[in-house]
Amino acid sequence: MPRVYLSPSLQNYNLFINGGTEEEYVNLIADAMEPYLLAMGIEFTRNEPGMTLSQVIDHANEGDYDVFFSIHTSTAPPFCSGELQGAEAFYYVKNPYGGELAEAAAKNLKRIYQLPEKIKVTPASTIKEILRTTAPAVLLEVGYNDNKEDAQWIKDNVRPIAKELSRSLAEYFAIHFVEPQED
Repeated sequence: MPRVYLSPSLQNYNLFINGGTEEEYVNLIADAMEPYLLAMGIEFTRNEPGMTLSQVIDHANEGDYDVFFSIHTSTAPPFCSGELQGAEAFYYVKNPYGGELAEAAAKNLKRIYQLPEKIKVTPASTIKEILRTTAPAVLLEVGYNDNKEDAQWIKDNVRPIAKELSRSLAEYFAIHFVEPQED
């Protein structure tokens, strides 16, 4: 059975331009992923909002996880605040398995994002979450929290984003994607 460490951002100081925080909205996405993961038989553990990044990394490395999957939003640099749009999937440059999951996440987000050409996959070597975790890792930024269109898109699409991220995990693990049953 596949095991995922699901790590929504701890950054409650990154504010959405239209209200709310990064931590709040990516946790809503992770919440919405849970029924999909359960329906597909994917075991998962989540970080806790009060943890530090070092604690999350240590917690993830203590377990036997097949994937470390982190969900964030982006904030543009001050000189172009509010002007950038798009999603980006980062993976550790020396881990091709993380690259496969990043490609799947980008491909599936393109199915629902308003500007699919603005979604990219980026190898990285300095992001702690993907560098220091032992499992193949992806850090996915689902859009810009300081851009009005992106921020609203994230808020309006929590469940569709969760569905596509869950679909990405199913593809990565080569298992059938399953919709959760409605109660």
